[in-house]
Amino acid sequence: MAATPTPTTLRFTGSKHLIQRLVLATLTGKPLRISQIRSASHTSPGLAPHEVSFLRLLEALTNGSQIEFSYTGTTVLYKPGLITGSAAGHGAQGGVIRHEVPGECRRGVSYFLVPLCLLAPFAKAGVNVLFTGPGVITSSTEAGDVSVDTVRTAILPVFKSFGIERDLEVRILRRSNAGRDGKGGGGEVQLVFGHQVRLPRTVHLMSAGRVKRVRGVAYSTGVVGANNARLIEAARGVLNVVAPDTYIFSDVSAAPFVPAPTRENPAAKRKTGLGFGLSLVAETNTGALYSADVASPPAGGEPPEDLGRKCAFQLLEAIEQGGCVSSVAAPTLLTLMAMGSEDVGRVALGREVLGSEHVLQLARDLRTFGMSGWGLRDGDEEDSVVVSIVGKGVGNVGRKIA
Repeated sequence: MAATPTPTTLRFTGSKHLIQRLVLATLTGKPLRISQIRSASHTSPGLAPHEVSFLRLLEALTNGSQIEFSYTGTTVLYKPGLITGSAAGHGAQGGVIRHEVPGECRRGVSYFLVPLCLLAPFAKAGVNVLFTGPGVITSSTEAGDVSVDTVRTAILPVFKSFGIERDLEVRILRRSNAGRDGKGGGGEVQLVFGHQVRLPRTVHLMSAGRVKRVRGVAYSTGVVGANNARLIEAARGVLNVVAPDTYIFSDVSAAPFVPAPTRENPAAKRKTGLGFGLSLVAETNTGALYSADVASPPAGGEPPEDLGRKCAFQLLEAIEQGGCVSSVAAPTLLTLMAMGSEDVGRVALGREVLGSEHVLQLARDLRTFGMSGWGLRDGDEEDSVVVSIVGKGVGNVGRKIA
């Protein structure tokens, strides 16, 4: 019997798009080696705390993965295993994977949630992950991460187009903005993803339609609840002219406590993650979603009125870009299309969304991992491009029938 050939190790350099490449490697089963990770930095070379934390999450979510670091952390070798999800005995306890985010983390919890949502449909069992610890930030961040509310209202609904719609839930158990200097938060979030498929359905999203309503969430953590009213009033002052059906919910919560031991009191705790923010989502009559996110900076100094107007104008800019999916959800949708059955799927994207650095690099990485190239043509709507993608039929190897 002939031996199974060892897959060729793909090689990349730099820390940019590192998470995207780790996700594609896990989905396709191809090993990769990433070198020169911040090798030019004299103060903090190698992997950052949030990247190490994501690798630990991958290890808990899969069975048989091998992760090797160089001494300085500037090189990582990753050989993916089978995505087992929250099956008992593979990193989960009681059907739940508890993932603790370190306090040095500067990225929002959506940095972990979005790639985890991409992996979950292809797991062998359901995925149930609880994010806890002093580094969980549920709001948007200055690093570009969206809030958990945007993941729940603008990214999770994308999976419905692929026939993945049962038992999908993001629970915000404890809110938190970014802490001092943008580090840590102390929030708590649970992702439940119980719908696994063999192959995603082929999609054809060609018409963006017209905006029919706007929904949103204004949140305050550890600060006076009047900030929410000021955020909502400022945002509605801009949006009511365009979309009269605008409703923004208000959520006021106490600031979380994180351990802050001292010599005198080893059990001491302190408040962290104080702030406020706003998440907005516009829905069209064809089901297309556009989102915007703002949060108060860790240093403060920005009034709620300015943030409310800023978020409203960001939403209008996202709508102006057009297409059937916003820039926030486009990478998720395009990756699922590439992983689907061997048929041609089509989606209309705005030119600015298609031309963004993240989407262009995704197209290159998909080709590197053996996926099909994209076909492009002008769309029927102004400033839109129709992207045609032939699925590779890779799908869920854990659910293949012999």
